[in-house]
Amino acid sequence: MVYVTIIVMLALVQFMYFGIEVGRARGRHGVSAPAVTGNEVFERFHRAHQNTLEQLIVFIPAIYACGYYTNELLAAACGVGFLVGRAWYFRCYTTEPDTRGKGMIVTMLASVILIIAAIVGAMQTILAS
Repeated sequence: MVYVTIIVMLALVQFMYFGIEVGRARGRHGVSAPAVTGNEVFERFHRAHQNTLEQLIVFIPAIYACGYYTNELLAAACGVGFLVGRAWYFRCYTTEPDTRGKGMIVTMLASVILIIAAIVGAMQTILAS
C-alpha cells in the first residue's frame, strides 16, 4: 500500500498548499480573520479550499479501500487523477470560476471509480470466503 500512502500524503500536502494560498489571498484582499466574506476573489480561494476538504473525506477512505480490496496500482492511478483534478479545479475556481467544472468532473470520476472498485473488491472477498 506504499503507492496509495504516497498519493494520500501528496493529497494532504496539496490541501495544505491550498490553505496557504487562502491565507495569502486573505492578506492580498484585506479580509481579516475570522471573516470568510468581504472580497469575491478571496471567497473563491476559501470556497475552493473548503470544497477540497469535502472531497478528501470521500477520497481518502475510498483510495485505501480500493488499494486493499482491489488493486493498489488502480487506486494509485485514480489518486493521480484526483490530484490533477483538484489542482485543475483550484486553479480554475480562483481565476475563472465558470471553468471549474472539468476539474470537478476529473475529481469526481476518480472518486467514483475508487468507490465502485472498493465495493466490488470487498464483495468478491466476502464471496470467496
